[in-house]
Amino acid sequence: MRNAEVNRETAETKISLWLDLDGSGKTDIATGCGFMDHMLTLFAAHGRFDLMINASGDTYVDYHHLVEDLGICMGQALDEALGDRRGITRYGEKILPMDEALILTAVDISGRAFLDYRLEGLTQKVGDFDTELAREFMAALVRNSAITLHIRQLAGENTHHILEGMFKSFGRSLSQAVSIEAGRENEIPSTKGMI
Repeated sequence: MRNAEVNRETAETKISLWLDLDGSGKTDIATGCGFMDHMLTLFAAHGRFDLMINASGDTYVDYHHLVEDLGICMGQALDEALGDRRGITRYGEKILPMDEALILTAVDISGRAFLDYRLEGLTQKVGDFDTELAREFMAALVRNSAITLHIRQLAGENTHHILEGMFKSFGRSLSQAVSIEAGRENEIPSTKGMI
């Protein structure tokens, strides 16, 4: 079974997260940040991942600690669920339209943490959510899962559509990258013999 549970408690946040890479898109997400609940639900639904999160934190200050720690936990869960990476496709990409927005994400389950995040012209907030925190979430996820992730905004001006498109696109490209490649179930997709 390719799933993992991560529990993290600090002076700032308390998070319990369970991820199943071979799920059907079922979610039960309560983070205390409605925008992140919605984005993570979209990510899981479009990636066909089962995702359960119960989180709380010092959101009376802002959402920074909560969102970054969610990224840490998601990255750790992804890393654990993938195990030795045997049989995975390794690469995934998706260009996804969200109304006028057009977003590209490309993933390499590389063993090397790298994020190239190119979203432009975002408003400072969507509701009470600071939009710069979307990048903090992705950076924490990438660092803790050791994946390479490229994110490009190809078109669009509506901040909500851009961020929604990013989470949907990421779910689909990650799903492709972690899928088991028929006929190569016992192979590690690297000439080095490990990732």
